Amino acid sequence: MDEERKRAHHETRAAWEANAAFWDERMGEGNDFFELLVWPATERLLELQPNERVLDVACGNGLATRRLARRGARVVAFDFAGELIARARARTSEDWADRITYHVLDATDEVALLALGERAFDAAVCNMALFDMAEIDPLLRALARLLRPGGRFVFSVLHPCFNNPYMFRTADEEDHDGKIILRYAVKVYGYLTAGMRRALAMRGQPQAQWVFHRPLQELFGSAFQAGMVCDGLIESAFPPDVPAGGSPLGWSGKFSEIPPVLVARLRLPAATS
Repeated sequence: MDEERKRAHHETRAAWEANAAFWDERMGEGNDFFELLVWPATERLLELQPNERVLDVACGNGLATRRLARRGARVVAFDFAGELIARARARTSEDWADRITYHVLDATDEVALLALGERAFDAAVCNMALFDMAEIDPLLRALARLLRPGGRFVFSVLHPCFNNPYMFRTADEEDHDGKIILRYAVKVYGYLTAGMRRALAMRGQPQAQWVFHRPLQELFGSAFQAGMVCDGLIESAFPPDVPAGGSPLGWSGKFSEIPPVLVARLRLPAATS
């Protein structure tokens, strides 16, 4: 990791420590993005089986962790922000204590990741967090050793094509056969070059954090170099009947043909005799 990204990495961790209380209060047990765009696609691609051991990468306040446990998984969850892990533990009832283990751990620290146990996990998930990581190669290399043969890794990200730091949402009026209508669209002025930019995960949060943009060829290229294959992909958009949110150019209710979220499944090849 170069010095610029190291600095951004440390600043991102500090921002998430500062934003933890705000994030936990606003996210709680799920917002519209998670409930409509992230979780249904994640659940579909994960194909969770009873008593599977699952690694929840960058778990935040443990939202997905608890859902996985309720569906019968044994979950090891971690985040690099200690404040988020504290809130995840506070939200986790004793009923799930035997199925969930939380750690404060950095997803860019390959050695620390491998200490969780090689070939110890049937699956891994990472919900809306890879773009918070200054580098993802250490994580993907580690997952190739942490997962059992045939194990899968399901992740969700801001769609690199349509919801990256180099785009903006817009609305234009059109006279269509004598009827004035609004057309909602996104305009993208950057994509192929990986980069980083400060942004807000939620409006009103105390601190902005870095977002690390990767085009699809880099995002999936890192996984392919680690020996994984992609065998599932869902591009999630809000259905047209979902009510519009408070923002005049918010995603819900206006952009049903443009997916702000991409969910993918990577798989480790099964062992061959």
